[in-house]
Amino acid sequence: MKITALKQRLDKNRPMTAITIRMPEDVIEDLKRIAPLLGFSGYQPLIRTYIGQGLRADLERLEGDTVAALIASLKRHGVSDEVLREALLEATKR
Repeated sequence: MKITALKQRLDKNRPMTAITIRMPEDVIEDLKRIAPLLGFSGYQPLIRTYIGQGLRADLERLEGDTVAALIASLKRHGVSDEVLREALLEATKR
């Protein structure tokens, strides 16, 4: 994830949108019970955290898959491992 996108994600004052989601009552009760034990002010911030964690994991996995596919393609086109290493080091130093 790019640095600017990460900074936006960490901004506590970024715009929010209200949604409606149907969930089993027992799940909501469990969330309400567990949220304060984990230091959350309520179950909704806990749900947002769970969604955010899953989303970040999937984005990292999917973006990582893209990078791996690009590296494999560049190797097939004759780009050396040394050039790929240097490019990756340069790209991650930002």
